[in-house]
Amino acid sequence: MNRRLAWFLGAGLLVALILAGVVSNFASRSPDGLDATTLQGCTTDAEGNITGGECIARQAKDGEGPLAGYGIKGIDNPYLSTGLAGMAGVLVTFAIGGGLFWVIRRSGANNADTAPKRDGS
Repeated sequence: MNRRLAWFLGAGLLVALILAGVVSNFASRSPDGLDATTLQGCTTDAEGNITGGECIARQAKDGEGPLAGYGIKGIDNPYLSTGLAGMAGVLVTFAIGGGLFWVIRRSGANNADTAPKRDGS
């Protein structure tokens, strides 16, 4: 990888981390589509706690997983928790995407050795 591409990818990752860490705290506190769907059939209070009815969310255990509820379990500060969860999501996505590109590139390099040459030989 040349230096120019490395700087570009590094700068893009840095911008994405800053945005995920800061802007994620300004996201809507209203339920998104998935949350709203899991609450269909239940009644909730003003704080979003389930008070009655039957729905998918009532059957799920609260806080399953380290990033449940758009935050990191164990961090009491909601702004820090949400920001770090967003940054963790960016890093995981970057790692998976980078790994896939690396595997595809490596397999393409192996296929290029066996491909016919353009000069007809």
